[in-house]
Order: sequence, then structure tokens, then C-alpha cells
Amino acid sequence: MAELKTAPTGASVAAFVAAVDDAGRRADCERLLEIMQRVTGAPPAMWGPSIVGFGRYRYRYTSGREGHWMLAGFSPRKRDLTVYVLAGFAGQEERLARLGKHRASGGSCLYLKRLADVDLAVLEELLRASVAEIRRTYPDEPAS
Repeated sequence: MAELKTAPTGASVAAFVAAVDDAGRRADCERLLEIMQRVTGAPPAMWGPSIVGFGRYRYRYTSGREGHWMLAGFSPRKRDLTVYVLAGFAGQEERLARLGKHRASGGSCLYLKRLADVDLAVLEELLRASVAEIRRTYPDEPAS
């Protein structure tokens, strides 16, 4: 089975965030570092060259595919700030309706122009619910 290309790298999160060109986007990244570390209880780690992830869990699909993935994460892309959450859990749609200005892809990727466009309390609520659902769904796998 092929390995995922997106995996922890050991690269410096601080250096990655410091290298974000746009000062506003960099400040949003610093705020997300605080929020996601608080929500997951895990320190940030680089996943691939451009994703900051927090914690990890082992997933297993009925197809037999398995691997590790982050509990939550984000990436400061050129167009948007991408926030990675679990898709399709109870209450997700209601929270997204209250979040503020965003786009979503399959429910697992939230695209934000800037954090000022969203309600940070709702974003944290969404992240907490996502992490709780991951931990409920994969109870036999220690989530760091």
C-alpha cells in the first residue's frame, strides 16, 4: 500500500510561520497555532512542506486502507487560509452556518480569507467537536 505523501517532517513550524510573506496571514497563523494547540492538547508539527498539524491518530477504513493523519491542521495557501477538520459529524452544518465568511470542500477543508471574517468562538467549537469525533471514532488508537 502506498504511503501518504503528507506526513510529519520534523521541519520547524516557527520558521515556516515566520516565512509567511503577508503580515496579516502570518498573524492569523500565529492565532491558529494557539487555538489548535489548546483544542488538541498537542504541539504543532509540519506535515509535508506546507501544513501545520496537531496531534495524530491512526485511521482504518473498511477497504483495508490505513494510515496516520492529524487531529487538526492548517495551511496558509496563496489564496486562502485552509483549515483541516473532520467532515460529516453531527452538528457540523449548524456550526458552519454560524462560522462566518468561508468556503468548504467536502466539509473537511475550510477556506478562510482571514480570521477576522469568522467567529473565532465558533471556529474553536467546530475544531473541538471535530477532535472529539475523531477520538470517539478511533478509540483504540492513541491520539497524541
